[in-house]
Amino acid sequence: MSPSIPGPRRAPVRGRRAFAATWWGQAWVTALENSTLDSGRLSRGRTYARQGMVGPTTVAPGQVKAPVQGSRPRPYRSSVHLPVLTDTQWNTLLDTIAARAGHLAALLGGEMPAELVDDARRAGVPLLPQSTELDPDCSCPDWGYPCKHAAALCYAIAATIDADPFVLFALRGRDREEVIAQLRARRTAAQATSTQPAPAGLPAADAYTAWGALADQPPSLPELPEPAPHTAALPAAPPPGTGLSAADLERLMADTAARAARLLTGDTTSLHLSQHEDAARIAASNCGPEWFHRLIQNTGAKPTAFARLTRAWRYGGSTGITVAEQPRTPDRTAMTAARTALTETLTEMTTTPVALRAWRNRLTLADHGIQLRLGPDTRWYPYLQDDDGDWWPAAPADPDPVTALTSVWQQTER
Repeated sequence: MSPSIPGPRRAPVRGRRAFAATWWGQAWVTALENSTLDSGRLSRGRTYARQGMVGPTTVAPGQVKAPVQGSRPRPYRSSVHLPVLTDTQWNTLLDTIAARAGHLAALLGGEMPAELVDDARRAGVPLLPQSTELDPDCSCPDWGYPCKHAAALCYAIAATIDADPFVLFALRGRDREEVIAQLRARRTAAQATSTQPAPAGLPAADAYTAWGALADQPPSLPELPEPAPHTAALPAAPPPGTGLSAADLERLMADTAARAARLLTGDTTSLHLSQHEDAARIAASNCGPEWFHRLIQNTGAKPTAFARLTRAWRYGGSTGITVAEQPRTPDRTAMTAARTALTETLTEMTTTPVALRAWRNRLTLADHGIQLRLGPDTRWYPYLQDDDGDWWPAAPADPDPVTALTSVWQQTER
């Protein structure tokens, strides 16, 4: 069964805003925009996507489809097709991923390694779409290629590709579970055929002596060989009584590798996290219900509060959690400017007066259940109020308060 992915539901957004934040999501958008010279239909497609006209999207091998609301009462059936990879191409792609331990770790961490895409392309496997590969289709009478409805679908799915690069694998023919299972099978086979003994260790004193002997020699930079595929097995089964399985340890190893890779790029945000912040980070990585409940138990958090922090991390990382937990007193000028811009926008968006209440770093539209919070990073974090009166993070933060407002406005109008 094809997974159903909720499409974005957004009100009109002033100005130009990128639909993709990552380089691989932008590659999808670029393929769409390079596939046609009809800038008018692309522009209308962007408008439709921003207005929340794209319904729930369904990703299947070779296609993504969704109902798209047009000028008629009944939505049109829009889809975009992409060629699936052959078995030979899949074998090449999986071998490419398995050749470097960091590739899978990055993918599990929600990132698409540029080196992986480059290696696959050199091997003749197109993972990212080319402009000539996208094939739009729609039940509307528009003869455009793509029509504005199919273009809207393409723009809307870019955010989903941003968040989960495995969507690209699914479009090429194999979903996340199948890809991971086949990579594990390759590693198991490599372990079974490996007969090389582990290198003997070197006593610390000998290592220091050897280093001292080399200290006075001029430095040299020898050419390093390509790293060997990671085939080391876990040294032992999880200790009894811990409740951990081998799969749990593999997930923790992959998480550690992904964090190390980000540290190498200068991203140090995960170095100084508190226990509940780190638990929210893990929960936000789609760890599954079993891990989610275990994290709640081990941190002693209340389920609803922990779910709220998890969503805060998903939308804003550690800063998102700070915004969720700690009201602050921001610069008065920034609050005044934001309130003025929001008041002008609300006057255009609704015919009835809207009360905008300010308190510290929060601007609240009580009648609509919307709240914007100004974070220490000078971005605005949108919140929605549930039936119990609690506020929940509802969308990614944005430097523009109007954009943050319109990203959740339509959710309260339905």
